Amino acid sequence: MLSLNEKARAVITPLIDNPENYNVAVSKLESGATLIDCGIEAEGGMDAGVLFSKACLGGMGEVLVNSFPACEGTTSAISVAVDMAVEALMASQYAGWAINKGKYFAMGSGPARALYAGEELFKEIGHKEKSDIAVLCLEARKYPTGEVVEYILGKTGVSAENLYILIAPTASIVGSIQISARIVETAVHKMHEIGFGLDSISGGAGAAPIAPVAKDDLSAIGRTNDCVLYGGKANITVDCDDEFILEKIESIPSSSSKDYGRTFIELFKEYGDFYKIDPLLFSPAMITIHNLRSRSAFSAGSLNMDILTKSFAS
Repeated sequence: MLSLNEKARAVITPLIDNPENYNVAVSKLESGATLIDCGIEAEGGMDAGVLFSKACLGGMGEVLVNSFPACEGTTSAISVAVDMAVEALMASQYAGWAINKGKYFAMGSGPARALYAGEELFKEIGHKEKSDIAVLCLEARKYPTGEVVEYILGKTGVSAENLYILIAPTASIVGSIQISARIVETAVHKMHEIGFGLDSISGGAGAAPIAPVAKDDLSAIGRTNDCVLYGGKANITVDCDDEFILEKIESIPSSSSKDYGRTFIELFKEYGDFYKIDPLLFSPAMITIHNLRSRSAFSAGSLNMDILTKSFAS
């Protein structure tokens, strides 16, 4: 069976073989690692965003661009479907690796996280990979320094020629797409935080609008978060008691937060610190849970097109 990293390497093969078809730039770093620029010097594009998102999932999910006609400012959305939620979402796509070395900082996602497995989360999910290949996705404005690459190599244990780093800033086409493609992961993470066991969650599907590219990364953080918080829908499949779902479901959507109802950039300006925003806000606007045990379905939350339109206009 192929590892998540091997599957992700297969996903990004078109970017490496034909970068001009995807508006990306591929280069070899001094260390010998491969860097795929999806939005810093290169412009990137829709197809690159889809492949970046699939790589984040470790090649374990479907990602499609479709229509989103309900909001002024965008007509496109990303749809995601995942069967193996723990492996694809929590061990791979979740941006849990804070890469902070020297003056460089980036949030790392993708299956290289499962090689390092240094986050507290991995003690619970029990998924640590062994692979000669590492694929890491960075949300950042600057290329990683040589010091950063050596740090990544040390943590993943692969040779430089087998390290592949995809990078895109938030304010880019690929940035907008890959963040909206986290819609299912956002739901599963919130469910885990409020008490759902990861072993009870088998998979899910979801969709979120694609934010128009903002003028700077801070504005883009606002728009892309709002796409999930006010325009995102997730359907999650579980196996547990109906009573537990009924007890928890109203706490899942973003509307459960005291900070709900304002654009993300408004909240950021008020608090001055990303980590002071109510963590309950980081959730899809709508959630539906399908229970395999009872064959029942439960829903909570609603879309908020007014806030989303306001966000895109700011």
